This record gives sequence, C-alpha cells and structure tokens, in this order.
Amino acid sequence: MARIQYLTQIDIDFGAVRLLPQECARIGIQRPLVVTDAGVRAAGVLAQAEAALGDLPHAVFDATPPNPTEAAVRAATALYAEQRCDGLVAVGGGSAIDLAKGVAIAATHPGPLTTYATILGGSDRITPAVAPLIAVPTTAGTGSEVARGAILIVDDGRKLGFHSWHLMPKAALLDPELTLGLPPALTAATGMDAIAHCMETFMAHAVNPPADGIALDGLARGWAHIERATRDGQDRDARWHMMSASMQGAMAFQKGLGCVHSLSHSLGGVNPRLHHGTLNALFLPAVVQFNAQADSMRREQRLQRMAHAMGLPGCDDRGTEVAEAIRALNARLGLPRGLRDLGVDESIFDRVIAGALADHCHKTNPRLATADDYRAMLAASL
Repeated sequence: MARIQYLTQIDIDFGAVRLLPQECARIGIQRPLVVTDAGVRAAGVLAQAEAALGDLPHAVFDATPPNPTEAAVRAATALYAEQRCDGLVAVGGGSAIDLAKGVAIAATHPGPLTTYATILGGSDRITPAVAPLIAVPTTAGTGSEVARGAILIVDDGRKLGFHSWHLMPKAALLDPELTLGLPPALTAATGMDAIAHCMETFMAHAVNPPADGIALDGLARGWAHIERATRDGQDRDARWHMMSASMQGAMAFQKGLGCVHSLSHSLGGVNPRLHHGTLNALFLPAVVQFNAQADSMRREQRLQRMAHAMGLPGCDDRGTEVAEAIRALNARLGLPRGLRDLGVDESIFDRVIAGALADHCHKTNPRLATADDYRAMLAASL
C-alpha cells in the first residue's frame, strides 16, 4: 500500500522570518528555545530571527556541531528545561534543525536517544508529546524543515536516523534572504545535497507519483540555478529557486532514498568532519550507474526523465551521460574531485560498508546493494 502524507505549513518568500511571532502564537509556543550554531550567530542571521521574535521571551542554544550529536542534544535539552521552554525554533541549516528534532524527543520522552532510532524500531515510540518545532532554514540543502526525520550521531558513534510524522515542524519559514551571505563552497555543497535528494528519491522504488513530480521539478530548479547561486550569492532569483529545490527534495523523500545516503550517513559517522552534501555529490554518479540496471529504472524510463529535467540531450541505459554531467557540475562548482581529496582511502571501507548495509536508506534503493556493490561504489568515488 502506498501512503502519501504532507503536513507542514510552509511560507516561502523574502522576509518570511518576520512571521515568527504569529506562528509561535498560532502553535501555542510562549517561550521557545532557539536552536542555532555559532556560524549563524556570527553571520548576523540569528539577530534577524531574534528581532522578529521581538519581546517574546526565549532562550538560545548556539552550540550545534556541524554533525549534531547526542551530547549536544543533552546540552540543549538541559537548557530547554532550565529555561522552562515550551517549544523550539530552529534557525540554521540541517544540523540545527535536526538537533532541534532531537531535543523535541529528548525533552518529552524518557531514555537515551537510541530508544527512538528508526533502525532499532524506535519510530513507533515517538509520540505526539514531542515539543512543537518551527524551522527557519538558513541553507538550501537538507530540506529538514519539511521532513519527518533527523540524523544524529549517538554516543556510540553511529549516525542514526530518527523518523516520525510527529517530528514534522509545525511551520517552515523559508526566507531566501537568510541565504544571501552563504559562502560559495557551502552554497555548492548544500545545493548538491538538494539535487541529490531530488534524484535519489525519484529513483527509489516506492510508489508515490506526487513525490516523483515534486522531485523532478525540484531537480530542474536546482540544476538550472545552483551555478548562479554559487557564483553570485546575491542573486535573489537563484537563491529563491535553490531554497525551493531544497524544500521539494525533502517533501519528496518521504518516498525513500537509497545508496547515496546509506554511504554518506555511514562515512559521516566514521568521520564527522565530512560535509554531508559534499559526500552526496561525490557518491551520486556511481549510484546512478549502479541503479541504472534496476527493473523499475528501465521500465519507467527514470534515467531519461532525469536527463530531461537536467537539460541533457539524452541518456543511455547505463546512466553514463547523467553520471558524467554530475561529475562535470561538481567540478564547475569547485567541489572535491573524489573521496581521496577529503582524506578518505580504502582503509575505512569495511567500516563504511557495514554502516551502509545497516542504514535506514539501504532497503529503499531501487536495486538492493551487497557489500561488494558498496565497495565498488566507494572505489568509483575515490
């Protein structure tokens, strides 16, 4: 049975952050904890959010790490309790929003976070008691502002997913103006994260025609505007389209993701310093070519439909043109040429493969990968 469910209220426009006080009032948040990071504060974006909140009492947690951890969730949860907060406002990229989702669980549910991890059967343990969350993204990449999941590194080092419809933000305020100061490298990496979401969820085998349509449109927007946004961070039109592409990728990936994310989640757990969007960009070509052999890809001409959205003249059955176009785009954006440029080598392959096989995205790939398949994809991405 195919289940199709969309729940988040979304406002997308320049100046959307100014809706914060009315959204807090609508949801019933009287004393929010604002979850952000030091970079967002330094860039002056937190100040814009706090100015929008006006005289609404609130506390701020600004120590979100680049890859959010269970330890950071504990620290933010302690502040939430100490300040008697009754809701959350996440201002930042996917890390801040995912951390806020972790706090939404931890502040209202007993036990360690692993109790609620998807691969450990924890999704059904997440109840409507979760703290309400408003998401204000400051990057155009993860789409966590409209997603039901969060990715967190737990105390034993694993990078695990936490998924529940109760974790969906009650409101998503998408203000492209908050992304105008994003540096080129981060614009490129987060933008490729959005493109990877659109492509990988479109390839996933689950039945969800609305998600497919949203993903293809998001791919077309992202592919057409990522270079402009990277080259000129003040290009307001490009920033708007990239924020929409990010949102659309996450709206669509309720359908499922696949090997790109299995590998990125696992490698990001082994080395938390690596940027998730950059890893997605590097793994995407090899996974596209691996997926090209899947029956659903051929039967439904998914490679050809992605090629059309990317503006390519055509695509063969092996996905060569699509894969090469992604590699060429990565190069034009100034992203690393491969995993070796990030200091990754074969010595950690076994650990990465073990994590990928256990990841929640592994089984939704259109073609089930073996350990040898993952090893080949890693080698092709070096």
